[in-house]
Parts: sequence; C-alpha cells; structure tokens
Amino acid sequence: MKRSLLFMFLFILFFSGSNSTKILGYKPVYVSEAEAKIVSFEAARELKNQGKIYIKDNYIFVGDIGLGVHVFDNSNPASPQKIGFLKIYGNHDIAIKGNSLYADNYEDLITVDISNIQAPAVTNRIADIYPVVNSMFPPNVPYQTYFECVDLSRGYVVDWVQADLDDPKCYTNNNYFYE
Repeated sequence: MKRSLLFMFLFILFFSGSNSTKILGYKPVYVSEAEAKIVSFEAARELKNQGKIYIKDNYIFVGDIGLGVHVFDNSNPASPQKIGFLKIYGNHDIAIKGNSLYADNYEDLITVDISNIQAPAVTNRIADIYPVVNSMFPPNVPYQTYFECVDLSRGYVVDWVQADLDDPKCYTNNNYFYE
C-alpha cells in the first residue's frame, strides 16, 4: 500500500502542472492615442532602427523608425556629438526644408520648427492623411521568432522588448506573421 501511494504521488508530481510553455520572444510596448501624438525633445539615446539621414547646417538628423529623430552637432565632422532625441512615435520618414522638419506621426503629418534645436516646436499638424500603420510584429528579427500577438484595443505599438512569453501564438516567417 505504501509503495502504491508513493508511486501515485511521484506520478502526480511529475506529470501534473502547467501546460504553459515559456519561450524567449518579443512583447509589444503600447501607448495611448493621446500619448502617441505628443512630440518632445529628450536626452540623447541609442539608435534602434536607423532611418533616413539629413544634414542641415551643422546638424545631422537621423531617423529612428517608429520612434523619432536623433540630433547630432556636426560642427566638428571628425567627431559628431549627440545633442538629443526628438520623440515622434510612429515616425518612418522625415524631410527638412529651411527651419522646418516634416515627419509622419502615425496617421498625421507634422511640421516641427527646428530654428532653436534645443527647443523644437510643432507648428502644424495635418490629421489623418496616412493610413494607421501599427507595428503588428517586431522588426528586424530572424524567421521563426515568437512574439506576443498585438491587441489593437490597447493602443499604438511603439516598441518591442525581448521577454519570456507564456505559450505565444504568433511568430514571424518570411516577413509575414502567423497566429
């Protein structure tokens, strides 16, 4: 009897538990629609996904796809210095003419006055001219990378972070994703 109880206990111990599988993958970072439309100048940060590069006067502007624009002082071309980061969520492209930087901010086109590079200011916003392109899967990851499926009701996806995921349902495969 003791032997069969011991066997039953060991059986239950080894074969019961969670069916959840932890897999290293990517998890979306969400912001609300209101927060996604705030444009701000912040401290310099690391570049994640390089976009276009513009040179204007003694400055270099480097797009960071989906996040904003890095600003460098290039008065000494042998040693450009980071000045700051212009946070523009949903940004994929920039153009500069005179003292105006034009950028997409999700579905809006914004104009930013950059005459005072330390205090850029949004001077115009044309709403709803682009279709909303929400990041449905993490960019620049290898095929068969698992990620947490995007829930559009939670807001805009502004970034992806690596995390342990519980039984993920989505993965990348040849620039497509599967659920």
